[in-house]
Parts: sequence; C-alpha cells; structure tokens
Amino acid sequence: MSDDAATPALHDLTAHATHVEEAPARRFSTMAGALVGSEILKIAADIRQMAAQGHKICNLTVGDFDPRQFAIPAVLQQAVLRALERHETNYPAANGMLELRQALQRYYERDLGLRYPLDSFLVAGGARPVIYGTYRTLVDPGDTVIYPVPSWNNNHYVHMCGARGVQVVCGPESRFLPTGDALLSELPAARLVCLNSPLNPTGTAIDADALRGICEAILAENRARERSGTRPVYLMYDHIYWMLCFGGTHHVTPPGLVPEMARYTIFVDGISKAFAATGLRVGWAVGPVDVIRQMSAVLGHVGAWAPRPEQVATVDLLDDPEAIRTYHKTFLSGIASRLELLHGGFQALKAEGLAVDSIPPMGAIYLTVRIFPFGQVTPEGQTLRTNEDVRRYVLHAAGVGIVPFQAFGVPGDEGWFRLSVGAASEAEIQAALPRLAEAMRALHA
Repeated sequence: MSDDAATPALHDLTAHATHVEEAPARRFSTMAGALVGSEILKIAADIRQMAAQGHKICNLTVGDFDPRQFAIPAVLQQAVLRALERHETNYPAANGMLELRQALQRYYERDLGLRYPLDSFLVAGGARPVIYGTYRTLVDPGDTVIYPVPSWNNNHYVHMCGARGVQVVCGPESRFLPTGDALLSELPAARLVCLNSPLNPTGTAIDADALRGICEAILAENRARERSGTRPVYLMYDHIYWMLCFGGTHHVTPPGLVPEMARYTIFVDGISKAFAATGLRVGWAVGPVDVIRQMSAVLGHVGAWAPRPEQVATVDLLDDPEAIRTYHKTFLSGIASRLELLHGGFQALKAEGLAVDSIPPMGAIYLTVRIFPFGQVTPEGQTLRTNEDVRRYVLHAAGVGIVPFQAFGVPGDEGWFRLSVGAASEAEIQAALPRLAEAMRALHA
C-alpha cells in the first residue's frame, strides 16, 4: 500500500461480536457446547484477583514451573538460541525431525532400557496433542475408555471423542493408584486403558507388582480377542514425570516388565516436566509402529508438531547425559525439598491435632494432602461443609492456593487436595505454613 493510500473505514464490530444468543447452544457443535472448561483455571482466577489486590499468596495450584525457581537446562536454552541464529524456523517433518527421533531412540534405550525401532517415535507440540492423538487414533464414539480417578483430563478427552468413560475410583489405601483387580471387571468392554505414573495429581507412583498385574490382564484379554477376531485393548501410559522420582521410588514401564506389552502400549512423554520446559512444547509418543503411523496422520492434519528450533535443541539436550545428570542434581533436589517441607509441615499440624494429613511424596511435583475440618465454623461464621468451602477458606484466611480432587474427577467431599510446588519458593512455603496453622486453629465447633 502506498503512503498516500486511503485509510480503510473503521467498522466497530464490538456489538456484533459480543451479542449473546437467547439459545447459545445453537451456535456450537454438540461436543463443544457441552465441553467443560478447566476447573483449575477457575481457581487460578480467584488467586489472580487476590494477588492484584495486594494479598500475599503461596500459589500451590499450577502444574507448571516458575522460571525464577526452576530454569530450563542451560544446554537446552543455548541450543534453542543457536537454532534460531541458524534460521531453523521452517516447518519440521510432520512426525518429528529425524535427528530428534534418533535422539529419542538412543535416550529410551540408554535411560529406560527399551529398544524401539525408529518408526515407533512421534514428536508433537507437547504431551497434550499426544494424548489427544492417542484417543483419536484408537477410540471410536461409543468405545469404552477406562481410567482411574483422580486423573488429569481423561474425562474431557472421553467427551471430545464421544466415548464411554469408566472411572475406577481409587483411594488413599492404594495411594490413589489402580490395581489389576480394580480394572478387571470393565476390561472385557474396553478399547483403551489410561494410566499415569508418577501420578498427577497425587505425586504417587505405581509399583512393579501392580503394573505387572494390569499388563498381564490386558495381554490375557487381547489373546482372547485375537481368537475371536475383535479389536484389541490398548494401554496409554503417560509417564511425563518419570524422571522426577524421589527417595526409593523406582519408575517402571509396561514393556520393561512384560515385553509383549510393546504391542499394545502407547507412551506419553516430553521435556516439559523433566526439564521445567513447559512452554517449549516438545512432546512425543512411543508405541507400536502401525499405531504411531496413523497417529502421525491424525496430528499432521491439525498441525500439532513441535516448533523446529525446540526440536533441534532437544537433540542436544538428550544426547548430553552428563548435562542431564548435572541439571537434575539441583532440579530434583529443589522439588524434593519443597515437597518434604510441605509434607513435614502438614504432619506437624496433624500431630497438633488439627484436621489435616498428607501422603509422603514419591514423584512428580505434587503432594497429596487432606484438609477436612468439616462441620467446623470460620471466624466469619461460615460452616465448612465441602471441599470448595475449605479451598476458599484456606485461600482467603491463609493465602494458600490449593486444588480439590474434584478437579480430577474424584466424587464426594473428603478433604483431598493437590499441592504443586513448581511455582513456589521454599521461603514462600515456610511463610505459608504458619498462616495455614493459624487459620486452622481459628476454626471452632
């Protein structure tokens, strides 16, 4: 356009764009119209409002990392910058750059003892597209998907695929993790079983015996289906937190325990949690070649690939095991110290006779706590009856943001909450614990 070209007439479209229909569902697909937004984002809005008003908040809600607390590895940051300087800004291959898939192949063999063919690896823009791609590749409308609760977002993926979701409710007696027995009753109808270990939201990890039992049940079911000519059941194994295990926790994988499970297991993985790189959006799937090939077609049509500079940089990271060890020495120590600080604080409050408890941390960035002063009355005269009542009281009286297990599909109000330490400093946690203690002591019958 030349310098003297006429400025286009301005059309103020605000009224049209913000018009509210009397029957708004007419404007959406049935799926989108019934889709529920993130429960955690609603809680985050409360916290932002309080912080904007000047309140001191220890935010333990987000499954993310504050770069001021946990920066990405230096080797990764430097490699991203070098890739940009080399103008690595065009489209990558739809299934992931060859160099990265080769690095992933070496990484899985070196660190997990799993040797897969190159075509078993698919790179995507984070773990979420991998989960969505797994559902879309394997699940038809009406198919049964089994997943334990608490769990992250499986209910939403089930809804988007029009599947039949079967929730296996798990409790504290099993560290909120499923057993083979818990899944057996629904397994004959299942198309997909979804597991996550270490688990979001609980920070607990499945052990070898429990996972082996689940794998053996899936294999027995699939042998029967082979004889009848029916479709197999698959296991989606989300182990995005597998490098974040603490103490004596040992991460296990389905094919590592039962090699035949490689025919039916789709791994979900990425750099977001193990390297505090949530915003760089590099994830991957690993699984049977035929499933991975079709998933690549699905994700290719929605452009779900990871950015090229980040893919190039991830090669440098994964091929530098010494840099990974050096980074994790500090990174894991920082996460573990925060989790132990919280756990110790809650156990001290429990010893005082206050209505709280916590489960020892095993992995990920989460601590499972129970805050259950139900029936007690706040200084303002409100009787605490539900998890939401407790959440709001803890936020407003103690300045501590927590997420109730209802956000992860758990029914009922038993006082279970997720606390996430990726965005909080040790100093913030140390300052928050006395405020929480004071708020709990202020309650009365």
